[in-house]
Amino acid sequence: MHLGYSLPLGDIGGDPATVREIAGIAEATGFNDLILPDHVLGVNPAGLPPTGKPKASNLYHDPFVLFAFLAGVCSPRMSFSTQVLILPQRQTALVAKQAACLAVLCDGRFRLGVGVGWNEAEFIGLNEDFHTRGKRSVEQVQVMQRLWAEEFVDFKGQWHTLPNAGINPRPPGGKVPVWFGGHVDATLQRIAQLGDGWIQLANPMGAKALSDFDKLKRLTEAAGRDPAAIGLEVWVSCAEGAEAEWREEFLYWKRAGVTHITLHNCYAGHHHKRIGATDKATHVALLKRWHAAVADLA
Repeated sequence: MHLGYSLPLGDIGGDPATVREIAGIAEATGFNDLILPDHVLGVNPAGLPPTGKPKASNLYHDPFVLFAFLAGVCSPRMSFSTQVLILPQRQTALVAKQAACLAVLCDGRFRLGVGVGWNEAEFIGLNEDFHTRGKRSVEQVQVMQRLWAEEFVDFKGQWHTLPNAGINPRPPGGKVPVWFGGHVDATLQRIAQLGDGWIQLANPMGAKALSDFDKLKRLTEAAGRDPAAIGLEVWVSCAEGAEAEWREEFLYWKRAGVTHITLHNCYAGHHHKRIGATDKATHVALLKRWHAAVADLA
C-alpha cells in the first residue's frame, strides 16, 4: 500500500525552505508519495463565495517545476504524482515532454494524474476549448503514450498532427503511468482502455464505491486488459474522527482493493472535509499522527 501526502502549500506557503521542510518531514515520517494539484490561472476573488473557483490569491505551484525541485531534494524512495493535471487546457506534446523530463530526473518515480477540469476561465486564458475537453483528453493520452514509447511518431487525429516527430529524452521504459481523476462512466471507460489507475474522490466508503470499483474491473476485462494492473487511489483527511476511525477507514479501503491512500487535509469537495487550521505546526502534527495510526496496516 502506497501512503501519499498532499503538500499543503496553499496553507503554509511555497518558498523553497518551506517546500523542502514539509517534503522532508513527510519523507522522514514514512510517506512514499507526494502529490500536488494543478491550476494555471485563478480568477479575481471579488464577489466569489468562499468555496468558489480557484482565486488569483490561492497558491498553486506548477507541479512539473516543483517536482523537479523535489527530485533533487528527496531520497530515491519518494515518488511524485499530479492530482490532477488539467490535461486539455495544455498543449499535448509539451505535457509529454515535461512529464518525460521529470520521469528521467526522478528515475521514473512519477505518476501523471490527469483530469478534464471544470474552470472555464482557465481554458479561455490558455486558448483551449473548454467544451471538447473530455473527448480531446482521450486523444491527448494516446499521443503522449506514443511519444513516450516511440522515437518518432507519425500521427493524424481529430485534434493532433505529429509529422514524424519525437521527444528526447523519453521516460525510463518508454512509459509514464497515467492515472485518471473523475467519476463519470466516460472516465471509467478511459481508464479501462488507456489508464494505469483511478483517483477516486467522489464516493465515500459504501456500496457505490465498491460498485464503481467492480464496474471498472469489468470494463478493463472487456478491453482485454488485466484489472490487477489498474491501481486505485482514494484521499482521506484528519478533519473528522481520531486514530480508531482513521484505522477503520484505512482497512475498509484496503479490503476494497485500493492500492494508494493519500492524506489530503486541505480538500473540501464531494464528501471530503478539510481541517480547520491552516498553520504549519498543525499540518505537521496531523501528518505524523495519521501515519503513526495506520502505518502498520499498509
